[in-house]
Amino acid sequence: MKIGPVVAGAALLAVIAACGDSTPTASEGGGGGKIGVDHPRADSDFWNSYMKYVPQMAGELKADLMQATNSQNDVTKLVNNVQALTGQGAKAIIMAPQDTGAIATTLQTLENKKIPVVTVDTRPDKGKVYMVVRADNRAYGTKACEFLGEKLGGKGKVVQLMGALSSINGRDRAEAFGECMKTKFPGITVFDEPTEWEGSKAASMLQTRLEQHPDVKGVYMHAGGVHLAPTLQVLKQKNLLVAPEDPKHVFVVSNDGIPQEFEAIRKGEIDATMSQPADLYAKYAVFYAKAALEGKTFKPGPTDHDSTIIELPNGLEDQLPAPLVTKDNVDDPAFWGNQVK
Repeated sequence: MKIGPVVAGAALLAVIAACGDSTPTASEGGGGGKIGVDHPRADSDFWNSYMKYVPQMAGELKADLMQATNSQNDVTKLVNNVQALTGQGAKAIIMAPQDTGAIATTLQTLENKKIPVVTVDTRPDKGKVYMVVRADNRAYGTKACEFLGEKLGGKGKVVQLMGALSSINGRDRAEAFGECMKTKFPGITVFDEPTEWEGSKAASMLQTRLEQHPDVKGVYMHAGGVHLAPTLQVLKQKNLLVAPEDPKHVFVVSNDGIPQEFEAIRKGEIDATMSQPADLYAKYAVFYAKAALEGKTFKPGPTDHDSTIIELPNGLEDQLPAPLVTKDNVDDPAFWGNQVK
């Protein structure tokens, strides 16, 4: 993998003052310490890519990273791992809680200990966070809706293979997709399938829907890292894995931006994906954890890395860009999915 160098002060923010001038809003303090990292799972190509980027980014940023733990999509393991990391001297924590409601008590405990938390990809429902590093997940759902709606000409049936609705990501993507379909494409019927981010459930649910509704013409997968392979397998079994110009083609939009999705787009097996920035998730998770230990603070506003920081009830969120990838731009070397070797 090859990533460009991290420049000093990469996340310095600017907010437009009343007079129209840009004013930096990050303030510096002092301090430092060890950063504990818990990875959420190892059964997803997206998260496996993220995990490889984290130590690389820590090296570029000269962050003191502890050996990472992995909670394997289990909030109880996440709680235990965080306890172990803090017991071993972690002064800041990077985590990606998959159940965004069940982590509140742990976040309260860390706040009481004055240990700042950076969450990646997911936004906790409650509990203080120093920074959430995440893309706009509602935009994912809207972009997928608009793509499929246009491809289907505003008519037909689509299956939405949702993630877990206990996760803010699953809810954001599902709600935005559904709202967009109702508003912009009322002639399209949407079958919602809550897969809990599990590939086996996605395969079973898609197969059942296709048996009940063989005229389904679109699929939106919330997570290519776990949904791509089983979806392609089911479409192949149904003799529906055909070129986009074939009348039997089922239009598929995914979400992650992994190399396997890019290859599937090139082959005409799927039609689009959202490039969820695994590299930038790692980069700015480490950046903000280090900044927290150095006593820096940030305010809402645009950043110098094409994102916007927004204010949450329980902290701040840096919403990183996540562009739509189609056959027209799939070979763009700027996408992290084209940088993984």
